[in-house]
Amino acid sequence: MSDLLFVTWNVDRAMFHIGNFELRWYSVLFVAGFVLGWYIFKWFFKKEGIKQELLDSLLYTLLIGTIVGARLGHCLFYQPDYYLGSWKGFWEIFMPWKGGLASHGGTIALIIAMWWYARHYGRKNDFDFMWIMDHLAIATAFAAFFIRLGNLFNSEIFGHVTDLPWGFCFPLSVEGLQEMSQYGHCLPHHPTQLYEGLTYLFLGISLILLYRFCRQKMYRGTTVGIFFIVVFGSRFLIEFVKNDQVEFEQNMVLNMGQWLSLPFVLLGIGFLIWAFWKKQPFMAVHPEKKAAEPTHYAKSLR
Repeated sequence: MSDLLFVTWNVDRAMFHIGNFELRWYSVLFVAGFVLGWYIFKWFFKKEGIKQELLDSLLYTLLIGTIVGARLGHCLFYQPDYYLGSWKGFWEIFMPWKGGLASHGGTIALIIAMWWYARHYGRKNDFDFMWIMDHLAIATAFAAFFIRLGNLFNSEIFGHVTDLPWGFCFPLSVEGLQEMSQYGHCLPHHPTQLYEGLTYLFLGISLILLYRFCRQKMYRGTTVGIFFIVVFGSRFLIEFVKNDQVEFEQNMVLNMGQWLSLPFVLLGIGFLIWAFWKKQPFMAVHPEKKAAEPTHYAKSLR
């Protein structure tokens, strides 16, 4: 098949350089995901009568939880020998700018962070842990899309060699440089960043439409259950065509990403079972409370 059918991805990782400083696309897209999430939550809070003043503390909690959890997830799940094997490696745990973030670790940290946030702020503001997780699932789907676009700009986390016409060649990656040296040209690979990113984008759009038109009929735990099943179910499948992230995965039947995804798929099923068992209203404000204060809540739900 002609090389013309393949996409050669040789986009610079950085938006611009000023001396030794560079601003990478990944960093910009990572932050953009949080900014978009902030506006989505602002819309949620307005729709359901939650105090807008809680948005900033929510953003800080999400940002800290994501970075700390994703960094620890990478260091402990994928390269524990390096990061725990020497003082040099140990101190690099606290240097996320050197690279290495794992979505599974970020997810675990976010669950813990949202449990704390719901206990600290939720009791006085008509929401609980499950409510915040349901709404976070919608915003996170879009943020995950931006992060995978960042991975594409970094020419990282791509898949096996393919002869499919949408294969991407990554001449700026380590693998691409090796291919250039060995074959004289880059080989096309599965753009698994796009496979995952587009899945997350479709999921985010679907969940926000579900919220927009069906939130008054849904049960609490529905959207987070769907989120975990789709995100980690697709991750499990896409890993079959993705390159191994670390050397020890080469002899594994299922790689680390797949083993870590399975519990989250089961957790998503558990959330859906809980939702249809408890049948708690999806909205922050219980219908009886809305009936008691019709003017205020009718306005907030427009």
